[in-house]
Amino acid sequence: MNTTHYLHLVQAAIDEVNASFPQQPAGLYEPLRYTMKLGGKRMRPLLTLMGAGLFTDKVEPAIPAAMGVELFHNFTLLHDDIMDNAPLRRGMQTVHEKWDVNTAILSGDVMYTQAFRYITKSPAAALADVLDMFLRTAAEVCEGQQYDMDFERQSKVTIEEYLRMIELKTAVLAGASLSIGALCVGAPQSEARKLYDFGRLFGIAFQLQDDILDVYGDPKTFGKQVGGDILANKKTFLLLSALQRANGLQREELLNWLQAPASAGTEKVEAVTAIFNQLGIRDLARECMNEHYHKAIDALHHTEADALRKAELRAFTDALMVREV
Repeated sequence: MNTTHYLHLVQAAIDEVNASFPQQPAGLYEPLRYTMKLGGKRMRPLLTLMGAGLFTDKVEPAIPAAMGVELFHNFTLLHDDIMDNAPLRRGMQTVHEKWDVNTAILSGDVMYTQAFRYITKSPAAALADVLDMFLRTAAEVCEGQQYDMDFERQSKVTIEEYLRMIELKTAVLAGASLSIGALCVGAPQSEARKLYDFGRLFGIAFQLQDDILDVYGDPKTFGKQVGGDILANKKTFLLLSALQRANGLQREELLNWLQAPASAGTEKVEAVTAIFNQLGIRDLARECMNEHYHKAIDALHHTEADALRKAELRAFTDALMVREV
């Protein structure tokens, strides 16, 4: 396994994908090229190749599926940004801001069809299992997004419900990426399942870290609007924990700020962050994040792949879990 080599494979494949998009109608396909060129960590296609690389040096059979996973992920981002009214993605204008909402919806739709097209290029012997995993995961991601929207209308959401939501909306795709990569190179179902569990638990930890960074991150390195979750009153782990811990005047102040409009801007973000700090919410979120990541590492430990290959996969996810604010 060689992460740098995998990254080169992923980037070359993305360049080929972008070149394959039709030129017309430009209003449909140019947003796809724009989205795929925004960069990012390429975490999911890398996990797909790493899932394959645990069992073989020849990961090329997993490259089409890796592109399917990346296209699907970017499709979800196009639509999520509309739902969240997000102005930035990876430090650049979101598609609905650069073009318009209708363009973002339609471009997202065609990106999903492209994702399915690449997934179906998986090796014939693994195709049924890969399709089953991909389609089940795609449905779960949508379920997670629905729960996320439902939470906006619910007055009470438990931390357990929130963790289940991020498991569906974010974490299952990390698990599926690893599992699909393994299946593409003929790994046993039992091993693919262990990798799925590793990726799923890692994905929960990764999203909890994202919640922390949304409040405490540096916008220059985070790539998204810091404080966006606070402005949108998103029921994140941090907010739910604060509502659970706050009492008296502190709780009253927090509830008052939740009634304040997003136009309150920096003042609202700073005030809610100060309450988080008083309640020790950042440390609590990190504790939950670390708990899930440790469970993920235990799942990886139980896979039967070569120890050195597992160590390189762990080094990759370790690096993702130490993004500093």
